[in-house]
Amino acid sequence: MSADSGQAFPVYIAVIAGLLFLAFVYFAVGQAALTRNGAQTAADAAALAAAQDAREQLRAGWLEVATDPLQWKEFLEGKDYDVSPACEWADVFAGKNDADVPDGGCVGLSSGREGFSVTVRTRSGVGRSIVPGTESQHATASAKAVIEPKCTFNPPDGPGTGTPGTDPGPTDPGEGSDQEGEPIVGLICDGKPWTIDPDAPTLPSAVDLFTVQLAGDDE
Repeated sequence: MSADSGQAFPVYIAVIAGLLFLAFVYFAVGQAALTRNGAQTAADAAALAAAQDAREQLRAGWLEVATDPLQWKEFLEGKDYDVSPACEWADVFAGKNDADVPDGGCVGLSSGREGFSVTVRTRSGVGRSIVPGTESQHATASAKAVIEPKCTFNPPDGPGTGTPGTDPGPTDPGEGSDQEGEPIVGLICDGKPWTIDPDAPTLPSAVDLFTVQLAGDDE
């Protein structure tokens, strides 16, 4: 009986060692997956942050010319913003998720849509020092966020409506002065009409003007 017990003991040790090794492997794989998921979360947050900053820039620029519809086009189409400060916000939000945006990792979309493509790199290694040699292996992930206009501007025909591309023609001295400060109509955002009254302005917010959302690689 004692001989059988002595023979079983090494087998028992081998089984325990095998189970511990498997547990270690599963744990290491789980940590690697967690790091990669964290990288994707950081990329999503960074891309959205860049697009949201661009959206705020667009509204701020539009507010400066809100009483001159001839200058609305580039703003309402989501094209008149600065990429650099938007990408700075991308890096800030990547950092909040333990990642960085490498040089050239934040760029404007070139697919005919407005928005950003952002790539991030995690600060922590894939194995988080659990598996030797993985400390310098960092996870990367990419995300795209698009800015989609929600507004159209179709002013009614007639003088003083600020129709883009039209020339009101010469006027006699003093003519048209009574039209200064006249409310501007024709702006519709997501089905809601807005009247821009210079004397009592109620203006759309950035969220009223544009939608910001993540986009897949095929978009």
